[in-house]
Amino acid sequence: MAEYLPILLFFGIAAAIACVMLAIPWLLNPLRRTSTKVTTYECGFEAFDTARRTFDVQFYLVAILFIVFDLEVAFLFPWAMVLQEISWFGFGSMMVFLTVLTLGFIYEWKQGALEWA
Repeated sequence: MAEYLPILLFFGIAAAIACVMLAIPWLLNPLRRTSTKVTTYECGFEAFDTARRTFDVQFYLVAILFIVFDLEVAFLFPWAMVLQEISWFGFGSMMVFLTVLTLGFIYEWKQGALEWA
């Protein structure tokens, strides 16, 4: 049982530090609900309202574009790591992939999907 004492001590200190870190903001800045804090935030409609209302599809378009370009970056990292092994064929196939995504982005831009009006 003596071998586990340092581990238990480590977990105890970590828990104490976590509790202190959570308590400091709670003590220094009490919760104050103001009209500014409960206004619309990122979603474009009132946060505390009925679920049966229509809202602009623009939010979905922006979210889908974000996911597409986020996945593009997720494909670029492994590609960059093995670029020397895959030579020109790998380089060319990634350039085709990036060209298709760039053309799609330009099309969305020209159609006005990124305009927030």
